[in-house]
Amino acid sequence: MLIKKPSAINSSEITDRSVYMNRRKFMQTTSGFFMAGISGLVTAKTSKQQQGYGLEKLDFQTSQAFSTNEEQTPHQHVTEYNNFYEFGTDKYSPAREAQSLTTRPWSVTVEGEVAKPGTYTLEDILKPHALEERIYRLRCVERWSMVIPWIGFPLGDLIKRFEPTSKAKYIEFSTLYRPEEMPGQKRRVLDWPYVEGLRMDEAMHPLTIMAVGLYGEVLPNQNGAPMRLVVPWKYGFKSIKSIVKIRFTDQQPVSSWTRAAANEYGFYANVNPDVDHPRWSQARERRLGELLKRKTLLFNGYADEVASLYTGMDLSKYY
Repeated sequence: MLIKKPSAINSSEITDRSVYMNRRKFMQTTSGFFMAGISGLVTAKTSKQQQGYGLEKLDFQTSQAFSTNEEQTPHQHVTEYNNFYEFGTDKYSPAREAQSLTTRPWSVTVEGEVAKPGTYTLEDILKPHALEERIYRLRCVERWSMVIPWIGFPLGDLIKRFEPTSKAKYIEFSTLYRPEEMPGQKRRVLDWPYVEGLRMDEAMHPLTIMAVGLYGEVLPNQNGAPMRLVVPWKYGFKSIKSIVKIRFTDQQPVSSWTRAAANEYGFYANVNPDVDHPRWSQARERRLGELLKRKTLLFNGYADEVASLYTGMDLSKYY
């Protein structure tokens, strides 16, 4: 039997969503009462998780000011081909394993250099914010990219609510640590829980959002439910998922990937096609759902908006 590495699988080989769903329907209808009962329990659990975090529905407006007009990546690729090491290191494990994750109730701890630290429920966080849909490009360090209609709100608006002090120069984010529901955490692939960080001006930039949905729906577990970070001009490993802690600090955080391989993953993680990853070129990328590669753009195509944040910095050194 031929076994391919995930990185060697072309997007054209990924099973079409309609085929997958029809096969699943066939299996359910031909199973006995026992399997039907199990399927019903899973469906009920999934439906409960997708109810909108205490809100009846995700009310949002589309933001034309920040959205790209590029063709969106098909839903199936975005929800079935994921990096989420807490559920496995291959791209298909998260969609399969993440259904065990309980996302209600959910709370986020805020600490460090802020006037209003504390533990906030997800409802506390969401209710003051108007949600909007933004169609962003995202690029993974592994040279594949997507165009996704995210639903969320500016991270900067949330930061202002906590009233950072003048000492707050950076923000550190932490993912949930729950090995009983996140089987990948039982393996020492990374130093759990997963940690990522931003400089304060990066976090406050209007392009940076906290996402709670995509394609008009509540975030699926495998995509970072119930709340994740989206920074469209940075590599995918800045997109920390299932956030449970936000810490404001005067020290540059050490991200999980920097801790694991500092020679490969620097703090800034800006998309710079002129700087090769130690093991491959960053000059070209493959958009999920497409066969041919395309040229990688500086700052993932957001140079006009964000290049001023790095004026005077050597981006081949501070990568």
